[in-house]
Amino acid sequence: MATVPDRLLRRLEWRLRRRLDGRLQGGYRTVWQGAGIDVTDLRVYTPEDDVRHIDWNVTARLDEPYVRQYTEDRELTAWLVVDRSASMRFGRPRDAVDGGTGQGKESVATELAVGLGRLVAQGGNRVGAILYDNGAHRVIPPRTGRDQVLRIAHELLRPQPAAGPGATTDLAAMLRLAATTVARRRSLVFVLSDFIGDPDWERPLTMLTHRHEVVVIRVLDPAELELPDLGLILVEDAETGEQLLVDTSDPLLRGRLTAQVDAREEALAEGMRRAGVELRHVGTDEEALTVLVSMTRRSGRRHR
Repeated sequence: MATVPDRLLRRLEWRLRRRLDGRLQGGYRTVWQGAGIDVTDLRVYTPEDDVRHIDWNVTARLDEPYVRQYTEDRELTAWLVVDRSASMRFGRPRDAVDGGTGQGKESVATELAVGLGRLVAQGGNRVGAILYDNGAHRVIPPRTGRDQVLRIAHELLRPQPAAGPGATTDLAAMLRLAATTVARRRSLVFVLSDFIGDPDWERPLTMLTHRHEVVVIRVLDPAELELPDLGLILVEDAETGEQLLVDTSDPLLRGRLTAQVDAREEALAEGMRRAGVELRHVGTDEEALTVLVSMTRRSGRRHR
């Protein structure tokens, strides 16, 4: 009898084949970024290009920005950095494998990670994973093949112990762990997180992007952006365990929360821009695989 990870992987494989229609088959490096090691050509810069690829010497001579084009690597190594902290367990219940009940953001992140792993591995590329929580983390060294993706799926679906009260997620430590774990050879790094935690993550993210191609996918629940009007409720901080009785119908409270959310979102977007990373969002009210296919197609068109 097939295990739960195997059923999840089979379901995702079938849906990916149908929706992508074989467009990822072939010997090119990845639809996410066509950058390798050897420079082969130069072309005029466009707004969609990564500013890190600008050749400043040529730009200065020609008085127009030019970017370097690279030979595509024959073998790609990808890493899945998945936030497994307490705040990721927040969200509306979702249908999981065989009609079970998912866990909101954590369930979405699991589907995205397994789907990404399968997309990378099907071309003979290596994929590894870093599953991070404040109390513990697990590193799965990169390997090729479907069995490797199945191993990652198994670890992602393994039940986690209930988190007790504690500090907020150390996002900087998660990214530093990724930077020290990922090999010196340029790799493709997917970071899946809600980015709820300590705010000092920008510097280690910038250090990670200096050597590697980094794709940040933020998983969030709509209730984190707009508080629903539910009257008097008891809310709990998933990270620290702190509880507070609040009146969600209070217009003053809703106004303050809206202002705080707007400020947080702007700070997050600005930090990503300074780190040179395009922030992608996936909500728990969206179908994770549909969003993944959309991102894949959009990235593929941009890097042709």
